[in-house]
Amino acid sequence: MKKILCALIFTFIVMLINAEARTVKVLIIDDAFREIPLKNEVLVQMGKLHGDLLVNGSRYNGKIEVWKGTKGLFLINELPLEEYVSSVVKAEVGKNWAIEALKAQAVIVRTYALYKIKHNRNHMNYDLTSSVLHQIYKGQSRDPHISDAVLSTHGEILTYNGEVIESLYHSTCGGKTELPEEVFSRSYPYLQSVESNCELSPYWIWERKISLHEIEAALDISDIEDIRISSHTKTGRVKMLEILHADNVLSVKAAELRKALGWKRLPSTKFDSAITNGHVIFEGKGYGHGVGLCQWCALQMAQNGMNYKDILAFFYPGTTIAINENL
Repeated sequence: MKKILCALIFTFIVMLINAEARTVKVLIIDDAFREIPLKNEVLVQMGKLHGDLLVNGSRYNGKIEVWKGTKGLFLINELPLEEYVSSVVKAEVGKNWAIEALKAQAVIVRTYALYKIKHNRNHMNYDLTSSVLHQIYKGQSRDPHISDAVLSTHGEILTYNGEVIESLYHSTCGGKTELPEEVFSRSYPYLQSVESNCELSPYWIWERKISLHEIEAALDISDIEDIRISSHTKTGRVKMLEILHADNVLSVKAAELRKALGWKRLPSTKFDSAITNGHVIFEGKGYGHGVGLCQWCALQMAQNGMNYKDILAFFYPGTTIAINENL
């Protein structure tokens, strides 16, 4: 009996060590490090350290690598995956959310990171960035509530037909999530448009007043005369705009206009617009690209009594929860 118990304890310790051995490499993007390497750019390592590094108020643990490229220096932080998950959950949704919503967020953060590791590690110096290009990561994070959610789902990821999925997610869908092919030009069997309630979100309904001059500067054009919505996606979001300017017509994707103006400046492509006194009034709903799990819908579901597994099944139909050490 004693030998069996010792064997079980040893196996448990080995499992913990193996779990901690899984790391993620994050390219830090902030006010000091704004660029990402060019595709196929050759980087030269300038130095590395192991420990703590304070950068612009954020403290990073683990291995720190400094690389030099054509655009300057790049900072890459390699750290245990579960520590990364805790930090991203805190940065993405905050510590005071319902525990089942936090658990759901922990699973999709971990899943998304492993998807990027699988697809990027063999041909890039990093797996993903610390910005909205991938997932928001702000370094060291210590919060008991979030740690509980991460530990409760330790190692759990979403799979489809035995493969880790690209668990896309966003802040606020505005009542209906978007189809991935409308945003990313590719479809996924586990990412379908669903209707749900996210009225808790501060971005449930919004309005933005943006001057024509600001839009002209963002798109590098002049003398805008009119802006017309020319097409919508299947879910009702704006797909294409026609901008009449200086006797020309510019066709632009609504998503490209968001990017040019700034993601927060124009929260989503679910809007109507009208020109008034040199400004465009955008009246819209939602925040983000709209694909996959809606964070504020997940919070509402958790408050209504749903557990994290049911929440994940709703937004990623056909997926299965697996343990990442087995993949």
